[in-house]
Amino acid sequence: MTNFIKKITPNAKDDVLAGITVSLAMIPEVVAFAFVAQISPIVALFGAFVVGIISALFGGRPGLISGAAGAVAVIFVTMIQEGHARGLLFDNPVENMGYFYLLAAVVLMGFIQVLAGVFKLGKFVRLIPHSVMMGFVNGLAIVIFIAQLGMFTENKKDFFGQNMRKTTSKDLIYNVSNNQVKDIASNTVVFTIDGNAVINNSTKEKAFLLSDGQVFDMKTKKVVFNATDEGFYSIKDSGVVKSAMQGETLYIMIGLVLLTMLIVWGLPKLTTKIPAALTAILIVTLISIFSGLSSINVGDFIRDGGGAGLNGIDEISSKLNLLELWSNLPFNLDTLKFIAPYAFLAASVGLIETLMTMNLVDELTESRGNGNKECVAQGAGNIVSGMFGGTGGCGMIGQTVININAGGRGRLSGVTMALTLLTFILFADKYIEQVPIAALVGVMFMMVIETFAWSSFRILKKIPVSDAFVLIIVSAVTVFFDLAIAVFVGVIISALSFAWKSAKKIRARKRFKADGTKIYEIWGPLFFGSITDFNAKFDIKNDPNEVEIDFVEARVSDHSAIEAIFALVEKYQAEGKHITLKHLSEDCKILLHKASPIFKDIIEEDIDDPRYHLAANPEDFPKPLSEYKF
Repeated sequence: MTNFIKKITPNAKDDVLAGITVSLAMIPEVVAFAFVAQISPIVALFGAFVVGIISALFGGRPGLISGAAGAVAVIFVTMIQEGHARGLLFDNPVENMGYFYLLAAVVLMGFIQVLAGVFKLGKFVRLIPHSVMMGFVNGLAIVIFIAQLGMFTENKKDFFGQNMRKTTSKDLIYNVSNNQVKDIASNTVVFTIDGNAVINNSTKEKAFLLSDGQVFDMKTKKVVFNATDEGFYSIKDSGVVKSAMQGETLYIMIGLVLLTMLIVWGLPKLTTKIPAALTAILIVTLISIFSGLSSINVGDFIRDGGGAGLNGIDEISSKLNLLELWSNLPFNLDTLKFIAPYAFLAASVGLIETLMTMNLVDELTESRGNGNKECVAQGAGNIVSGMFGGTGGCGMIGQTVININAGGRGRLSGVTMALTLLTFILFADKYIEQVPIAALVGVMFMMVIETFAWSSFRILKKIPVSDAFVLIIVSAVTVFFDLAIAVFVGVIISALSFAWKSAKKIRARKRFKADGTKIYEIWGPLFFGSITDFNAKFDIKNDPNEVEIDFVEARVSDHSAIEAIFALVEKYQAEGKHITLKHLSEDCKILLHKASPIFKDIIEEDIDDPRYHLAANPEDFPKPLSEYKF
């Protein structure tokens, strides 16, 4: 037990202070993405706690911070909206059904990630080229920067003083003519418009209210239709309407952000004994409280975010009753088909961001993490979080960089972050709520500056054009589309570029022996991409009757290359010419012998034969060739 404690606390003071700093920077991002996904902030914070502490204790990369990341939350937005609609169609309608679908998807996402770790898929992150890694870092830094710009906006209010919802029109439900609202199906007048009021013709009561092109239900005060001159349309909710900050509020926000950035930049030049980010947050918070500045703080941000949910401790307590929590979810094949695509995509995005963040930490700390172990820990964290009512999460590059820069190197930093979040949820919300959003935005801006690979501008003209193109493309796709798509695109482009370059390197030196035998000495890689050039090197019709092909300076890389050799031999034999093959590796010989008995007499054995393995079947043939019977 003592040894375990020593492993997780190599530098306790720095880890604890770094963990506290990260938890403060975690809160606004987690809450902001909770609002995007239309779930309670408490649900997201609880998920960040569970995923964070499990991955910190059992993950494969000390110092890596995990939480309810936006990259995962954004994937579930559509599923949650569709889930709400599905719930209302049940025989016994269930409100907020999307939340229960979310829990099932998070649990399934966790199982997929655990399986990825068990089957050791984490090692494939090593196939990601450095140009893709730089593009990922740059793209994610830009995404985080853009997300912080959203903090310089305010929620626009509707007629009832609530956050105005942005709604897009779908299907026409009612026709409107001369202030008469007609049902399309029955062509009967059901409502009458009087000013901004919509009167029910049957009850003569005010059923709806018109405001800014939206129709509000008088009982729920929620938008139920979009209104135009043609009629009332069904809607799709696209989130809260934002407007830019103005006047004094904007100037105070900018001033506190700049002050925070100045402290984070300048304090390390004076002393490195205390974390600059945490010190900046504390100083700016005290200035905001005691100066009476009307700055937006964390509490204002949460209360005005348009989210829904119960109070912290009550909601967490309710999640402990698993039977009640999961009783709303229909356990059938239809549910699995609905959540599976979202769970798989979220698992993929989560693992990619986590493993690439792990690679970044490896570079920053000059150490190496265990990707497969991290996959299992992330999956276990998501399973537990989903089972108890929390949302899913993954590694977070922004918070991880803040942690590393603040001195967090051990597991204790991640544990401290998670426990600080839990303390906020249960006890310290009144204190944390007083932290100005500006202080956290300033810290995130400095993190963006430190995360962005500024050297990429300098090296763009020095690296191959293909790598420069990949770097730019990955950055752009990360910003405009999705992290997983960006990484896949980058890897595919890099692979195709490498294959194209390698395909052009195949060479054949031709010479004759004294007895007239023509020798082809093959140079370069022989694989699917170079087969066409390889075949073009031979003049089958005009070659002499004796031909020898020497692969001593070539590498036969895959099954396509084996097929090309087989086809070439058949063509020579069809012309009645004798061909000899030299310097093939043992597994090449085995595959050729299996393909046809004609190779028994044309493959020449030599002590100098290479001993590499084919990519198509690595290490499938561990025995020497002499032990095989053909």
